[in-house]
Amino acid sequence: MVGADGSCVDCSMTHTLSKIPPYVFYELDARRARHRAAGKTLIDVGIGSPDGPIPSVVVETMQRVAADRALSGYPYFQAHPTFTAAVTGYMQSRFQVALDPAREVLALAGSKEGIAELVLSHAEPGDVVLVPEVYYPVYARSTLLAGAEPVFVPFLADGRLDLDAITPDQARRARVMIINYPGNPTTTSVTLDELARYVAFAEQHDILLLSDLAYSELSFDGYVVPSVLQVPGASRVAVETHTCSKSFNMAGVRIAFVAGKQEAIARLDAYRSNIGYGVSTLSQLAGATAFAHAAELVPPIVTEYRARRDRLVAAMRAGGWDVASPAATMYLWLDVPAGFDDWGWVDALMAGPGVVVTPGIAFGDAGRGKFRVSLVQNGDTLAAAAAGITSTVPA
Repeated sequence: MVGADGSCVDCSMTHTLSKIPPYVFYELDARRARHRAAGKTLIDVGIGSPDGPIPSVVVETMQRVAADRALSGYPYFQAHPTFTAAVTGYMQSRFQVALDPAREVLALAGSKEGIAELVLSHAEPGDVVLVPEVYYPVYARSTLLAGAEPVFVPFLADGRLDLDAITPDQARRARVMIINYPGNPTTTSVTLDELARYVAFAEQHDILLLSDLAYSELSFDGYVVPSVLQVPGASRVAVETHTCSKSFNMAGVRIAFVAGKQEAIARLDAYRSNIGYGVSTLSQLAGATAFAHAAELVPPIVTEYRARRDRLVAAMRAGGWDVASPAATMYLWLDVPAGFDDWGWVDALMAGPGVVVTPGIAFGDAGRGKFRVSLVQNGDTLAAAAAGITSTVPA
């Protein structure tokens, strides 16, 4: 578009978009669609989309709110007071973190959009965003959309980020560092002490630390997921996103929140107020009900995922694969068998036993040679998927 002075107003964004490679999940969806069009029956354990029901108490809230005349008007810019009250209560009871509801919390239309908006509101051309080398795609894509440079931080053997690999110049130019524990797709979990190491690094280099805590409640075998905001002083440098998508089977409702550093919350709020008008009131009140009832709603959902994890791991081991049982998330992160590249393995599973998995390269080049299986089917179906996988390439 050409402005009044003859300059190109949005050419930089168009140029940036043209540099971003095609989204791998689009390609996966296209291959899946071709097989289904040809009559192939598929077991889809690729996308991490919850298949469980939205809790009935949340459904009841949505039904009531949908009939409320107040829904005709625009939502609150920052957050509905009922939502912030529920969120601050949840953070206090779950993590013993006290938040100022007016300055340290903001409602989001899903954490993916919120993460992108945090990056876009903080990073500019010439800046660096520090991204784990295996990452949820929006981390790098939003960085590229901002015209900034994603620097991919390698993992140590135990899944911690190798902060020593970040050069002084990269640290100087960095505006945001993203962490994701428990990790998607890696399933890696860390302790509060490890989170404190990231807080110290961010404080030392004046970087906004962004913690993506999408899997805060999906943990097993006694492991309790910590929040970065539990680290003393973290709210000076860190923000954290939480979502209803996985913990409450509410991915389609699109409701999440970000909490933490006041200045970052204010900057994000200023950015979002220029491009939108808050988050759906219906979604916020549904989310408020979920967070207010988290103590009773989360355990049965976790029990179901634990049962699915155990069934899938047992079936994979019965097929001769040496598979570890992750302590958190809704995934297995596995090695592509020898003799296949990522897409070759995906195609072999779809064409053969009819199992859809996600190739590791969807999560960056460092994910090459891996694939992700999602716990988004019942136990019997997951066992059938495991049988198909292990029979395609026996141990």
